[in-house]
Parts: sequence; structure tokens; C-alpha cells
Amino acid sequence: MKHFYTLLALLVATAGFAQIPAGYYSTATGTGYTLKTQLHNIINGHSDQGYNAMDGFIANYDLDNYYEVGSNTILDPYSENPTGADPYNFTPVGDECGNYNGEGDCYNKEHIIPQSTFNSNTPMQSDAHHLLPTDGRVNGFRSNYPFGVVDNSSLVSQSGISNPTQNGSKLGGNLNSGYSAGYTGTVFEPIDEFKGDIARIYFYFVTRYEDQVSNWSAYAMFDGSSDKVLDDPFLNILMTWHQNDPVSQKEIDRNNNIYYNHQSNRNPFVDHPEYVAMIWNPSTDTTAPTTPTNLVASNATASTIGLSWTASTDDVAVASYDIFVDGSFYTNTATAVTSFTVTGLASETNYCFTIYALDAAGNTSVASNQDCEMTTNVPTGVNELFFSEYIEGSSNNKALEIANYTNSTIQLANYTLRLGSNGNSFGSDVSFPSGASIAAGDVYVIVNSGLSLGCESEADYTNNTITGFNGNDAIGLFKNGTLIDIIGEEGNNSIYAENTTLIRKETINNPNTSFSLSEWDSYAEPQNYCDDLGQHTITTLSTSNFEKSIFKIYPNPIKGNTLNADVKSTTSYQIYDILGKKILSGTVTTNNKKINVSSLKKGIYILKLETSNGSVTKKLIRE
Repeated sequence: MKHFYTLLALLVATAGFAQIPAGYYSTATGTGYTLKTQLHNIINGHSDQGYNAMDGFIANYDLDNYYEVGSNTILDPYSENPTGADPYNFTPVGDECGNYNGEGDCYNKEHIIPQSTFNSNTPMQSDAHHLLPTDGRVNGFRSNYPFGVVDNSSLVSQSGISNPTQNGSKLGGNLNSGYSAGYTGTVFEPIDEFKGDIARIYFYFVTRYEDQVSNWSAYAMFDGSSDKVLDDPFLNILMTWHQNDPVSQKEIDRNNNIYYNHQSNRNPFVDHPEYVAMIWNPSTDTTAPTTPTNLVASNATASTIGLSWTASTDDVAVASYDIFVDGSFYTNTATAVTSFTVTGLASETNYCFTIYALDAAGNTSVASNQDCEMTTNVPTGVNELFFSEYIEGSSNNKALEIANYTNSTIQLANYTLRLGSNGNSFGSDVSFPSGASIAAGDVYVIVNSGLSLGCESEADYTNNTITGFNGNDAIGLFKNGTLIDIIGEEGNNSIYAENTTLIRKETINNPNTSFSLSEWDSYAEPQNYCDDLGQHTITTLSTSNFEKSIFKIYPNPIKGNTLNADVKSTTSYQIYDILGKKILSGTVTTNNKKINVSSLKKGIYILKLETSNGSVTKKLIRE
């Protein structure tokens, strides 16, 4: 019998928490201000890139890929409308201030902690963690006022700007009651969507600079100390904002980009939100987290099984999860993720899983439900990484995908990429990020920061150098300096894939240093095809005469009410939710290839296609 090996981790969430380097917080073991100092020692001494370098960082990484995906406009917390159309948008670089008269004229760089606090000294002035792109006029309106809760009866009026602003940010007297009691001066209040972001920036700043903050000029939000730092009214405000507005994917991505692509340190309070309570409210915690629920084991490969579950809750915060395999401890997740891939498993073996939630005080929940899954058998004849997809779309719609169908996780430290442009020889090596790897049966996706095809969430790495290719450029995958796979031909500037997506045929399961279009399926514009990015399927080499039914599923993510299944023979389908409940079923044929999915709610589903020759599963996303 022929077996199928579907690459995508169907139920492993792509969002997740920050990609924290192994051991980064290993010395953060205390509580209270001891923990704060330990974190200071970890994030201290970052690589200051200088104030002007922030222009390029903002243009590349502070883009709105969250509320208006693909807009390639600046994500400005003072003009963003999270639930509808923005009142105006800024184009990177072109709309950077400059001069301004009114709201919407241009954007510039705002110091969330005002420069006057630290006399515009470095490295504070250029620290990316507290520099955000904001509307120039609103930035000036906010001035150096502290953040707080505005009393709507005492709004400050000023020419050239409305108050509240067009997205609801406002300036006025602090509401001296409730959690904001204790201060009566003028404060600036962002919209709810970004209050937690502002709070975590402050917690970062007073931790990173705890050895300097007590020597700076008076600032209303600071109490003059080097440990607590934040004056009581503002500590209450920020802790409330932090709790009410949890860490967002935007913060996670920005934290990773600052660490990997800019100044090499992280915001601990994005990585570990529970640190806030552990430092500023270190009371004894004896309450265990609630039980994790809906544990699902799925997407087995020869050596891995993916787990996903519904998060536990805690009176302070869930810190991590313990994973047990067949009743024995396997690992701790280190962060409060809701998905995990168990690796190093034996092929064709059934495994059963349970998980426990832990908080920072070590309190442990009751065990989750148990779920079991069997690993697949080992593919034969697969011995190395290979390119599995190439997108050469219009503008900056460029992406590469690399597949691992060996039987083990492959670390990418010994692998590099090289680009040969316009018929020239290969240029210098482009390395992968430190610690990058590809699990067995998984893919690794490299994208251009300008990718705007709806598949941006599949990216593992953003690198504009290697994805600066055109349809006549050669791209090489090297191992220890030796070419192992290639797209295009070095030294040949003939066009082979202009405005085209190439997907490696499922019968190809090893690299080839001689490029041949016969190894690839080609999809031309106008669709800028990227539905398969982040997943790949191969058929193993076998003496069987079995031939898999050829099919293509699109669009995925599903945006309308119709899913197209381009099949070559009559094929039955079943659609399941992530808990394994069948939602839809039916048959598609060569004459009727449409599946009505109007009954599907937003979320992740599993599609199973079956013919008389076999079956295959795919992840579906309903937007």
C-alpha cells in the first residue's frame, strides 16, 4: 500500500507565543525585585543601532499585517481602527515627517517614555522597544504627558487636532477614581487595543534601565526609586491595562524582529506576561490553574505528533505546561503556549498524551483529557532537505519553502542560501536565524517583508536579501558550502518562472543540483498562487503500481462560501473541526468540483479526501 506524508502541522497554531531562544531566561528564577534585577541582567547591554536606524526598522517591521492584512501601511496605534476602516493610512518612508499641521499629515517616531525623562541620552533614545511610529500631530499633542485614564469632562482642546482623535485616543485630566485614582494632572489615553502594549513597554523600560532610572529628571509616572520605579497610581493603571489587554501577535512579532533583526534583546513581559505580577505583586500564590481541556493529538509523521488544547486560566497567570507521553514526563513548554509538537518518536507506534498547567509559583492543575495518535512509517529514499515551493509574484510577493522528509529534525546551522542575480555567479551566503531547525515532516518558509498574498502567517523567517529574486535568478541551497539543491541555473539569465509559483511535484523527494522544470508544477498569475505555502506532500518511492489521484484545493484560507477541489477522478470528502467532529461530507467529481462551505464558521478545519486508491488530509482555514 502506498502511504502519503502530508507536511503541514495541521493543528499546530502558527501564532503561538514568542520564539524565545533556548535558555534565554534560565537565570530568571526569583520573585519581586530580585526577579526584576535578574531580567535586567539578561536584557542589559543590547546592541544599540542608533536613532536613525529606526527609520528602516519601522519601514520593514511596523507594518499593518494584523488589522488590514497586506496593506503595507504603517501600524500607528493613534490612528488604527481595529474594527473597521482606518481614518487614514501612512506609506512607509514616503509619509515620514517632515512637517505637519494636522492629524493624518505624516508619521514620526514617538518615545513612549519621553526623551526629556532621560535627557535624550543613548541607548534609551534609540531603544526600539519603546519607539513606535505614530501620527506626527498626535505625537506632538501627547507631548511628554504621562499615560492614564482620561476624565471625559476635562478634555484638552488644541487647534489642528480633534480630541478624542479620529481613532479615539484622547488627552485630558486623569480620572481620579477607581483603578486610576491618585493623580489629577493631564494624561494621554490610547484606545483599549493598545493599552497592554503601552504597559508592557513601560515594564520593559524600567527593568532594562533600573540602574539609571533613579538618576533621571522627575517624571510623573516614576517614583524616584530603582526597584518599584512606577508611582502607585500609574503602577495600578499599567497593571490593569496589562491584564485587560493580553499580549497580541503584533507584540510577539515585533519582539522577535527587535531581537533577531535589530538590537538583540527582548521584552520579557511579552515573552512572560506573568513576570509583571511576580515582580510588582509577589504575594503568595496557592491557587492552581484550571484544567487544560480539549487536548487533541494529530498530524502524525514518522517521528512527530502535534498537540493542541484549550488554554487553562489562573488567578495570576499560567506560566507553562507539562507534557506527559504514555504516563511519563516528556517536557515542559517553558511558555503558556496552546500547541506543541512532540518529536523523537518511533515510527508506526501509538502514543497517548496528557498535559498539566503550571503557574509561576509551581501550582499544578489537574490532568487534561488523554488523547492518542499513531506515528506513520518511515518514508524511504529521503535523505536531505530540498526546495518544495517558490513564489515569484508581482512586486515583493516572493517566498521560498524548504521541506524536510528525513526521519529526524534538522538543525539549519550548517545550511545557507545564495542568490545569483541576472546571470551572475552566486553571491555570499545568507544564513538562517540562530537555532532555526526543521522538524521531520515539516517545512520552513522564508518570505519577503512585502509579501501580501494572504499567506504571510506561514512565514518562519523574513529575509529580503534572498527573496529579492526575479524569475531569471538562480537560488541555491548549500550544506557546509556545497550546493545540494537549486532553483534556476547559475550563470544563466533566461527567464524560467516570471510571475509564477512553482511547487515541487509530489514524486520528488530529494534535492537536485541540476534544475529542471519537469520536477515542478507551475501556477501563473493572475492568482499569485500561494494556497499551498506552509505545507507540502510527497509520495514515497515504492514498487506498488498505485498512483495517487491528482488534486488541488483552493482558495485556502477560504474567504467566500465555495471551496474548489480540482480532482481528476471521483473523490469523496469529509470536513472535521479540530475536535474531530465531522461537519460536512460529500463527493466531488471532474464535472462538479465545488464544495459549499457556507455553514462553516471562522476557524481551522481538517479536510479528508478519499479515492479508491487512498486518502490525504489538508488543513483548511475559514476566514
